[in-house]
Amino acid sequence: MSWGETALWIVGPYLTLVVLIGGLIWRHRYDKFGWTTRSSQLYESRLLRIGSPLFHFGLLFVILGHVIGLLIPESWTDAVGVSETLYHASALVVGAIAGFCTLAGIALLIYRRRRTGPVFMVTTKNDKTMYVVLVAAIVAGLLTTVLSVFEHESDYRTTVSPWFRSVFVLQPDAAAMAGASWTYKLHALIGMLLFALFPFTRLVHAFSAPIGYLFRPYIVYRSRDRMDA
Repeated sequence: MSWGETALWIVGPYLTLVVLIGGLIWRHRYDKFGWTTRSSQLYESRLLRIGSPLFHFGLLFVILGHVIGLLIPESWTDAVGVSETLYHASALVVGAIAGFCTLAGIALLIYRRRRTGPVFMVTTKNDKTMYVVLVAAIVAGLLTTVLSVFEHESDYRTTVSPWFRSVFVLQPDAAAMAGASWTYKLHALIGMLLFALFPFTRLVHAFSAPIGYLFRPYIVYRSRDRMDA
């Protein structure tokens, strides 16, 4: 294992976490009003109604698949009677469907943003950078899913997953990640870059929850001041 790989798989994840957490704190403190998706629904809604659910629901299953694949050890699924053949077949089918739905959704949203004049006018360089990295992460993820059918010698459950879990117990296992195939390494690097960009893009809205909507009154009455009476 080279010094470069050691730096990538030991320093890289912690640097990403520092930028992510620090960026979120900075954004919340100094740019609260910018913590938004900057919705463009008023400019065009037909394509948005198709692309947005396709992207978001696809992404939801992609995230769920990553959580299961990275956080649940192989020994746990073996203990409940899920064979490796069944696990990989399920992951391949569900992952491929979710990945292609996510890619189709983001492609439609980008097409809408490029072809709709008012929407394109409010697209910033920051947005363009975010779209490039996001699409690269999705494509790299699909690539790993498709190639996993042919690359049996590199199993992410014995390489990427142990490394990912080891990062959070402060004992990063760089050697495990070094044994992964180049597709998994590429996907992990793009993923770290995406998380580092998160606080500084419109993606930051993913960390917001509209809890206040659950408790606000349906109608807000404005009280009249005594001076106006």
